[in-house]
Amino acid sequence: MAQIPAISLGLSQEQEKESNIMTKLLGVIAIAAVAFAVAPAQAAKHAMGGCSSANLEKAETAIENMPDGDGKFVAQKEIAAAQDSLLNGKMGACGAHLNKAMHATMGK
Repeated sequence: MAQIPAISLGLSQEQEKESNIMTKLLGVIAIAAVAFAVAPAQAAKHAMGGCSSANLEKAETAIENMPDGDGKFVAQKEIAAAQDSLLNGKMGACGAHLNKAMHATMGK
């Protein structure tokens, strides 16, 4: 009977360590989730100064001045996708499409 409290104390400490590890793991997962949620919005903000109607206008003007061809067609498709993303509140996708459109206007 004298060993039972000692065994019980050992199990309690082990359970406390496991709980502490789980708490830390959940904290790391929460931080990673926030980082992944914020990253696309930050990318859109920094790509060409952000996804805004003013930046879309600038890109559209540049595309209008392009000679007809595959590059112009690709840029027009990217602008359309950027506008759709902007209207749906997908700022990360909008910034990515706007960036691709601008690259197409530069002949890249």
